[in-house]
Amino acid sequence: MDTTTRIAPDHVTIAPSILYFGTPVVLLSTENEDGSANLAPMSSAWALGQVVVLGIGADGQTAHNLRSRRDLVINLPGPAQWPNVERLAPLTGRDPVPEGKRGTFRFEPDKFAAAGLLPEPSDLVRPPRVADCPMQLEARAERVAPDASGSFVIVEARVLRVHADPRLLVPGTQHIDPAAWSPLVYNFRHYFGLGPELGRTFRSETPR
Repeated sequence: MDTTTRIAPDHVTIAPSILYFGTPVVLLSTENEDGSANLAPMSSAWALGQVVVLGIGADGQTAHNLRSRRDLVINLPGPAQWPNVERLAPLTGRDPVPEGKRGTFRFEPDKFAAAGLLPEPSDLVRPPRVADCPMQLEARAERVAPDASGSFVIVEARVLRVHADPRLLVPGTQHIDPAAWSPLVYNFRHYFGLGPELGRTFRSETPR
């Protein structure tokens, strides 16, 4: 008879101000009304097949752009680029600055220069890619709708083309090597990279 006893940990009830419990950071490139590019950091992104679901602030320039100009690029920075991402954090492309952002954010028309990042042309969409990012997903917003709270916008973006640093690929395949790719992770408002691999799912197609 198994005499081992499993003791469940005690839990406490809390009310955290945010629930960013560890998600990848992305930089979204969109097109402004005058044809210039806006670049915004965000950390609410997840993929369903070839669709990426994004959660963005309802009153920001990115949401404003995507309501009428549906092209975008989902750029994925690596851990070493967190200072570039953080340079973008207090900036907004809206002028005047929305009321909810006043006192915390400031208007900046050239986000690429402010972040120290280089734009490069996309193949299928109008906004530029971030040349410095090891992965870039050209996409088109198929659906843009308010979330349940009214404070955010949910975007369903269909990926049209994927660009990857060749050093991330398993040689001779279309697969990203999980051991080579490490996203920048936003974990309760702190930046992290990945640790060592723990294992793989039975559905993994990456060669051993």
